[in-house]
Amino acid sequence: MAFQFLINLIITFVWMFLYSSWDLSTFIVGFLVGMIILFIVRRFFPGPLYVTKIYAVIKLTLLFMKELILSNITVVKQVLQPKLQIKPGIFALETELESDWEIVLLSLLITLTPGTLVVDVSEDQKTLFIHAMNIDNIDESISSIKNTFEKAILEVSR
Repeated sequence: MAFQFLINLIITFVWMFLYSSWDLSTFIVGFLVGMIILFIVRRFFPGPLYVTKIYAVIKLTLLFMKELILSNITVVKQVLQPKLQIKPGIFALETELESDWEIVLLSLLITLTPGTLVVDVSEDQKTLFIHAMNIDNIDESISSIKNTFEKAILEVSR
């Protein structure tokens, strides 16, 4: 993936050199030409084009921002109620993630979302123990995390 990006930058600078123009518009056009060339010769590269990974990272970032805003609204609603009606608890989330950075990223995303906190990770790194401010349905909480954060991390990493 990094190799593809490097080739794209080389094509971009060759484009700028051939046009004898070093401004932003020539850079953008050269970068787009490089992406088109890489798309044409993509079968010579192992793995997908780097553009798909960039799209997955942007999608994960937007997903986190959406979940962050929704969680903040939920926490504010809970806190501003005259009487707290929460059911805090700890549940176990079995994850499909394998590498250390994937597990750390999932843990950070869960912890940074208000109302949830990763308390511990099992020795085999397959289970995360999560404290939630309000647990109505454990299975729903688990499937929510698996269908949002874990799925997006898998798209970025594989």
